[in-house]
Amino acid sequence: MVTDPSPPASGKPNELSGVDDRGDNGQQTRVKIMHRSRALAAASAAVLLAALMPQLAQAREIVGFSDTYSSGTVVVKTSERALYYVLGNGKAVRYPVGVGRAGKQWTGTAYINSKQLRPAWSPPAEVKRDKPSLPNVIPGGSPGNPMGAAALTLSGGGEYAIHGTNNPGSIGGFVSYGCIRMYNADVLDLYSRVGWGTTVVVTR
Repeated sequence: MVTDPSPPASGKPNELSGVDDRGDNGQQTRVKIMHRSRALAAASAAVLLAALMPQLAQAREIVGFSDTYSSGTVVVKTSERALYYVLGNGKAVRYPVGVGRAGKQWTGTAYINSKQLRPAWSPPAEVKRDKPSLPNVIPGGSPGNPMGAAALTLSGGGEYAIHGTNNPGSIGGFVSYGCIRMYNADVLDLYSRVGWGTTVVVTR
């Protein structure tokens, strides 16, 4: 769960490729160059952060994948505690993840509506109720921040996100309030592959 202080409105152009079709061709070209520059800068920052992170654990692998999802789709299989990034041609990148504990799991389709590196975190009301000693805001990069290296927030009210962790031992378990946890190195790898609007499908 991650607090996004200024989430983009639904339907906002994709951060990586969106172009405003209004205006003259020169304006379109400037907008396209700006978006490409922002995407390149974000990807470069993710690679640099991955190199600097003290937590090096990662367990991603390319595997066969026969499900009929389009390439570029993110598929979370809760029972497997696995997240797949679909490459196409019968292949996907498989990442081990931590998923919702009993009573906190969910299924459905969402899309990525925000990408953040080392985000600050404000405990949602449910978490705060269970753990009242938590501060109202934990700064990004703090050892006590459960978002870890990056967060990909999901549409549907900002309640859920795919994010890193400050507790790598929890990966592979039923551990969260509904968010999807990844090793920090893995979430940075996924961060570099996806953009705003990427489809995320969560199944049992």
